[in-house]
Amino acid sequence: MIYFLQKIGQKFITFNKNIGKFAIFNYLSIKSLFSRPIYFKIIGYQIFQIGYLSLPVIGFTAIFTGAVLALQSYNGFSRFNAESSIPIVVILSITRELGPVLSGLMIAARVGSSIAAEIGTMKVTEQIDALKTLSIDVYKYIITPRILAGILTMPFLVIIADIIGVLGGYLVSVHYLHFASGVYLKNTFQYLSFSDINCGLIKALVFGFIITSISCFNGYNAQGGAHEVGKVTINSVVFSSIMILLMNYFITSLLF
Repeated sequence: MIYFLQKIGQKFITFNKNIGKFAIFNYLSIKSLFSRPIYFKIIGYQIFQIGYLSLPVIGFTAIFTGAVLALQSYNGFSRFNAESSIPIVVILSITRELGPVLSGLMIAARVGSSIAAEIGTMKVTEQIDALKTLSIDVYKYIITPRILAGILTMPFLVIIADIIGVLGGYLVSVHYLHFASGVYLKNTFQYLSFSDINCGLIKALVFGFIITSISCFNGYNAQGGAHEVGKVTINSVVFSSIMILLMNYFITSLLF
């Protein structure tokens, strides 16, 4: 019994210790955003890696999500003769929830794992220690560009996901469910407001910071060898996904 309680206490202490380390890590990362030098070339490269190279997976995810949402909505609303509500459900669901959340989960899987593995490999192979011996600020050179790139690119990725997702719903509704194109578009944009789009963009900013900060933190604190790099990579994806779903609830509850 005492051994069991001891293990619980150790887990609790370790958990709180990691929270403190994560808070300090984010403080130093944010602080380095407002000091020189600024590595614009590295930031631009990370924007390319995180944003541009993620467009295919974001596009495929969004278009099939919109298509399936239209089909499922039709299956339900046709029972109540409310098929005209399908465009409203598609546009509001994608801009408010599905666009930012699914984009965040896809970026966490693709980018978060890559960041954690890259920085984790640098840590276990002592490349980060080598940078420190050269008096290079590791936060400004490695951490900050990735976090800043994630924050800047996520809103654009979400906007693209919203457009492609709505397009997927439109294509299915018009060419498969035989909706009138003009009526569908009218119902789509009649009930869309800037508050719906802004909600998704706010979530995108938060998700971009969550994904990059958690991934950088896990990679930066990797210890050991290849096994540890794999472990921190898994942890980055898992914790980023959980935090995205958790923060999605809190942001939604605050905005609506």
